[in-house]
Amino acid sequence: MKIGVIGAMDIEIASLVSLLGSHAEKTYAGMVFRKGMIGGTEVIIAKCGVGKVNAAVCAEIMCGFFCVDVLVNTGVAGSLDNSLDIGDIVVSRDAVQHDVDAVNFGYAYGEIPSSGMRYFVADEDIARKCMRALEDMGVAHWLGRIASGDQFVRTRERKAWIRETFAAHCCEMEGASIAQVAVLNKIPFVLVRAISDKADESVSESYDVFEEKAARHCAELIGRIVPMISWRE
Repeated sequence: MKIGVIGAMDIEIASLVSLLGSHAEKTYAGMVFRKGMIGGTEVIIAKCGVGKVNAAVCAEIMCGFFCVDVLVNTGVAGSLDNSLDIGDIVVSRDAVQHDVDAVNFGYAYGEIPSSGMRYFVADEDIARKCMRALEDMGVAHWLGRIASGDQFVRTRERKAWIRETFAAHCCEMEGASIAQVAVLNKIPFVLVRAISDKADESVSESYDVFEEKAARHCAELIGRIVPMISWRE
């Protein structure tokens, strides 16, 4: 069993890399992939950088070069649901790309033309284990839809549109593209997002303050679920 873990920024993977202890490093497409062990499981950790293209390239390298059996994407997100508080964690039920727009050709928002793909469904077993681990951690958590797009959502109007169009719980800039790569490669995946801001005009006040705490929660979760992913229910 090999598990690939992808984060977008240094703050999101720093704690994860520390879990590996000694590890090997390889660089592809300007991205550093660190391979080591967490418990008895081989884990490859990489920072993909911000945005859907970076995330998709990183995910494909995980699948094609490292032949991972599972993909986990961890990081932070903006809340689209007022029930979610800063510090809560959303585990993906599925994911959608909110900035895909081919409606003029008869497709739904988020639907990728000529593919039949709109929502990318996460692995139920892994998502359930994430929820169980978060319960043990005492962290408020939700199973929901994660919306991704190449934009930092910062207005109430855009937030409302994404929420109402997709019934999404949170938004960020990488997860759904990683999910799409996983689906195309027939690799089970899960996305984990800690809420670091409210995805509106308050974001400039709250993002820097809460990002580090949110990333630490995700790292702790990964440390707990890696041994659990190694066996299937």
